[in-house]
Amino acid sequence: MMSGRISLSTPLSYRFVSRCLLLNEGRGTSSLRCLHDWVSGGGGAGVEINHQRFSSRFRPTSSHHGPIIRGKKSLTNNSKGNGNGGNSSPTPVSQLFVPVPVKIETDVGNDVGVELTGDLKKQDVLRVLNKFFRRSEIKLLSLEHGLDNYLFHQAFISFRKYCLENESLPVDLHIIFSDVIAGAGHVDNLFSYFMRHSKQIFPHLECMDDLRKISDLRSPANWYPEARSLTRKVIYHAGPTNSGKTYHALKRFLDSKSGVYCGPLKLLAVEVFHKANEQGTVCDLVTGEERKCGSPDEIAASHVACTVEMTSVNVPYEVAVIDEIQMLRDPQRGWAWTRALLGVMADEVHLCGEVAAIDLVRSIMVTTGEEVEVYKYKRLTDLDIERRALETLNRVQPGDCIVCFSKNDIYSVSRQIESLGHEVAVIYGGLPPGTKLAQAKKFNDPDNPCKIMVATDAIGMGLNLSIRRVIFYSMIKPTMNEKGEREMDTISTSQALQIAGRAGRYGTQFSKGHVTTFKSEDLPVLERLLAGTPEILRQAGLHPTAEQIEMYAYHLPNATLSNLMDIFVSLCTVDDSLYFMCNVDDFKFLADMIQHVPLPLRARYVFCCAPINKKMPFVCTMFLKFARQYSKNEPITFDWLCRHVGWPFNPPKTILDLVHLESVFDVLDLYLWLSYRFQDLFPDSSMVRDIQRELDSVIQMGVFNITRLLRKSDLATGIDIETDDDERGIHKKYKRTSKLLKEKFGKFE
Repeated sequence: MMSGRISLSTPLSYRFVSRCLLLNEGRGTSSLRCLHDWVSGGGGAGVEINHQRFSSRFRPTSSHHGPIIRGKKSLTNNSKGNGNGGNSSPTPVSQLFVPVPVKIETDVGNDVGVELTGDLKKQDVLRVLNKFFRRSEIKLLSLEHGLDNYLFHQAFISFRKYCLENESLPVDLHIIFSDVIAGAGHVDNLFSYFMRHSKQIFPHLECMDDLRKISDLRSPANWYPEARSLTRKVIYHAGPTNSGKTYHALKRFLDSKSGVYCGPLKLLAVEVFHKANEQGTVCDLVTGEERKCGSPDEIAASHVACTVEMTSVNVPYEVAVIDEIQMLRDPQRGWAWTRALLGVMADEVHLCGEVAAIDLVRSIMVTTGEEVEVYKYKRLTDLDIERRALETLNRVQPGDCIVCFSKNDIYSVSRQIESLGHEVAVIYGGLPPGTKLAQAKKFNDPDNPCKIMVATDAIGMGLNLSIRRVIFYSMIKPTMNEKGEREMDTISTSQALQIAGRAGRYGTQFSKGHVTTFKSEDLPVLERLLAGTPEILRQAGLHPTAEQIEMYAYHLPNATLSNLMDIFVSLCTVDDSLYFMCNVDDFKFLADMIQHVPLPLRARYVFCCAPINKKMPFVCTMFLKFARQYSKNEPITFDWLCRHVGWPFNPPKTILDLVHLESVFDVLDLYLWLSYRFQDLFPDSSMVRDIQRELDSVIQMGVFNITRLLRKSDLATGIDIETDDDERGIHKKYKRTSKLLKEKFGKFE
């Protein structure tokens, strides 16, 4: 006998129960148990139903307001510090959830509902559904259960499709429709079925609390219990460019028993790697694309120079040096500095950076219970702002560096200067590290006739240059705003100080630095910027981890990775007095690109973390090909790669050729980056590194030639066959390297 009592005080409840009893005849107790569960509030829709009002739920009166249902609060995201300050304008959270398709039953056999009440006419069902949709009471109840207007509308569309296209509705739902159509039931009785359907298509309705807990980022210091178990000494070396702040931190690094240097650029990590080993401190190099041991016997050293993203938070050190700490505000990469600051396991943590970051670092360290010692340094050489702008390139002098903020300006200025008979060194962000170093060496060499440099703000860090005067060709630079949108704006005080500070390096022939602008109207802007102080940093960047996204995927198995990231950013809660969520647009771009490729979630996440330039079509194409090969479990071999990148490489004949070779270099970098994360399927890293060195030589030769070609109005007419000693040296090196590679690996057509 079933426990519990069922009121039969109304004609409808009697009719309904009678049909269920008839339905149960010859079918055992399962249907009665379902009826009992439904009446006692189980209902299959996850809502609570007032038992005492069960009979009145079916009373077809105009004054009836539907079942008494208690649910959760609506899905909103208006809490303070939701953490999407570094991304585009936030989309309402509800609109990020994509409805999961529900299977439509087309089997008309065994339709018990039809046996009990007869067929339902589609137009009658549609009329009932439309009436249900229009009721304000239903919308209010839906809101209490997490369905705002958008989700309610999407759920209703799916529910209506389910009811109209399903050839065989569940028996209880069929009977409810029949009763409402016959005037013996109320349209509100559909609500529990509507909610059951809604939770099928929007599974987040059952796990919103879990999702919010997973994305609670208010205490990132607690993510690193190993670091919290130490009593770390935090020392901040603050000062402008050429103040010696990094020198003092590195001195402690080199004198320590063990240490890690965390730099913003591969060039800086390589420089520290070489400096340490030259001074007798065995040091390893770890970057996203490269691992190199300082010891000849390949034994891991106690000192490591790495890029900041590669900082280990599991290895204990005596000393850690985190360079350019002010970059924790960077919209894309800031999370890496925050992670290193909070998580590095070192007895002493030395931070090098601008004065503007001191207060933020102190506030963050309060959350870890650590104090910050601050040492401030002054610039070691004088920096003079000239009272006159350059105005014409005829007035360039040896030791000048003209800073441009676009490649077109780089090419134009280089062409004009060379037409005046000056040799030019060219440096911009897209060049390989080896080419940048070669151009820097050429410019720094007092015996080399090249005395003028044209560069982008890539010279701001990572290169040691003997610059006498910095000339800003423009004060306007393309930037990425907080919404992830590209815009043109005047450079910041911090950028102006960083770039201008490259003039006049301590210990070089130019002990005093000079700075000016190319245009007269820009000079007052420069003076104002250099007279100011960098804006005080208020927030440090955070980024979702692979583990957090995996937990999201467990709760939302049908969501795409890009969609999961959107939902995470929208639901996350951060302490916005200290942190912001870094821009994830590049991550989402890659996630969307490979969404159709079948990959495990963790592998997909790793692929999307790859540091590639999404503006380079060839790099994006190869990224997609790598993902496809990986998904098929087919190794990306040296042979396969050479066929796709066009090895052996020919010297560029036009600027477009040079740009393509730069893209190829980035593809090889991408291969090496993936090879350290998926060694089995990217097995030929050593050979790829060999041809990358060859390509670097080719690009160096191309840069020497291209700067000469820029004098010509038609870049497609050919290349100047004259070469100087530097070019001949590079050409010989290229031919020798190419010959050795072909002998070693063969020629790939």
